[in-house]
Amino acid sequence: MMLSLPSPRTLLLAAALLSACAAAEGGRAGEATFAPTPTNPFGAYLAGRFATSESDTRVAADALLAALRADPDQPEVVQRAFIATLLDGRPEAVRLARRLPDNPLAAMLIAGTEAQAGRWDRAEARIRTLPRQGAAQLLQPLLLAWTLHGKGQTDAAVALLRPLSESGRLRTLYALHAALICDLSGRAREAERFVRIAIGDNSPPTLRLVQISAGILARGGRESEAERLVETLSRGQDDLALATGEQAMRQLIATRPVTSAVEGMAEAHLALAGALRGQGAAEFSLALTRLAQRLRPGFAPAMLLAADALSDEGQYAAALAQLDQIPADDMLSGLAGLRRAGLLDRLDRPDQAIAEFRRVAAAYPSASQPQARLGDMLRSRQRWTEAAAAYDEAILRVPAPVAGHWPLFYARGIARERSGNWPQAEADFRRALELSPEQPYVLNYLGYTWVERGENLVEARRMLERAVALRPQDGNIADSLGWALFKLGDMPGAIRWLERAVELEPRNSVINDHLGDAYWTAGRQREAQFQWRRALALGPEGDEGPKIEAKLRNGLPANPVAENRR
Repeated sequence: MMLSLPSPRTLLLAAALLSACAAAEGGRAGEATFAPTPTNPFGAYLAGRFATSESDTRVAADALLAALRADPDQPEVVQRAFIATLLDGRPEAVRLARRLPDNPLAAMLIAGTEAQAGRWDRAEARIRTLPRQGAAQLLQPLLLAWTLHGKGQTDAAVALLRPLSESGRLRTLYALHAALICDLSGRAREAERFVRIAIGDNSPPTLRLVQISAGILARGGRESEAERLVETLSRGQDDLALATGEQAMRQLIATRPVTSAVEGMAEAHLALAGALRGQGAAEFSLALTRLAQRLRPGFAPAMLLAADALSDEGQYAAALAQLDQIPADDMLSGLAGLRRAGLLDRLDRPDQAIAEFRRVAAAYPSASQPQARLGDMLRSRQRWTEAAAAYDEAILRVPAPVAGHWPLFYARGIARERSGNWPQAEADFRRALELSPEQPYVLNYLGYTWVERGENLVEARRMLERAVALRPQDGNIADSLGWALFKLGDMPGAIRWLERAVELEPRNSVINDHLGDAYWTAGRQREAQFQWRRALALGPEGDEGPKIEAKLRNGLPANPVAENRR
């Protein structure tokens, strides 16, 4: 479950928990390019630091363990090796954690190990040592409540979470875990009461929140309400519908999301991991996810979140390995399939990505998202005709399009326009605007294309003026309006908007080229040549470069505006 954290200060405190982590040393996420040398502890240490900065957890763990073997008493190496092995899911993390009495992540790991062994008193003692600040302060009540439940003190566990669930920005999180404890203890009415607090919060519901809440409501005899909750989540979010279909509902009713206090602790780690990932703390998010996976091996939501965290850091192969572990019969397998296909595309394995999108589409014949995502991938690779065909299949799966389906028609319109099928592309753009009239990017695309084709210039101007009003800081839309005014012969208006567009997007070759044309037509030849040279230096696409060079040699025709009018 993903929840927003209260403030940026909380994130700074959360980051402080990772003081043992390697500081980022620049560079782009990827794999380290050299291996550690066990006989050279300093070299191995540097290799581990570099690999950590590159988010390559495997190489970082190997290197820092090698450095530690060569020099086992260096405190900093112990700290860094612990973090690296935890992030990579290594068993050595437990041994290293016992050497770090003041490290909160180490305390959480050991507490989980004690809980798995049934040593609940020791687990509780470890959790009580967590600092009363930052992310640990947010997580401690949840872990403590689950240890109390593990000791058979369910009343005390619920009493601990009740006041936290009644106020505060994280009341949804605490109410949901109180509901889980009550559900596990057979207290159906209390579970339902806490669930209503959780889903009654103003924050948008997340997939995990809906899955847990719907299952508790359904088991309590509120199946219709559970189904409405699921429909609310999946409406307009077709990818989430893959995890909330009829088969998923049966699983939610038949199986409790948490079957033990240890699994409850895993759920707590996962909840905060999701919140931190959404707030830019990817490394700490992955660490908490790894704690959840240790407590609950094979936990599909944790594997999905771990894959997302690794993907955020550019570790696509490692993310793919996580997704490959999710069973085909798990309710999250459809979502995992979409992510798997996206990772295959990023790894430049398009044929495998296409096959995976099609496999998911076949497994979920009523869902449009697999085919839509396939269309997006093909469109990004400029395979326009194939992309349009994929969008055709996606739209066929939407028998009654509503406002939220406008992106499907917009995307297909782009694919059709780029493949030379303008009449059908125009129809798609109009359909997108029928479904959702105030979409600035649709208004911009259709209006700009009309301008380029010299068609419907007055209507195009009206559309582009509206698009600019909706997105005043978008340089591309400002350029479209300026270009429309240029084609209509309004040079002062054209120059004003094209200068604004260059101000917003100074490194866009097309926009600088357009401003050069407007300057030339207004008699400002030196300024025009400056803009054209700038446009040329910015690397124009396709055959635009020779066209700009010709303008630098010869200028524009005497009346370029008249030539563009129809």
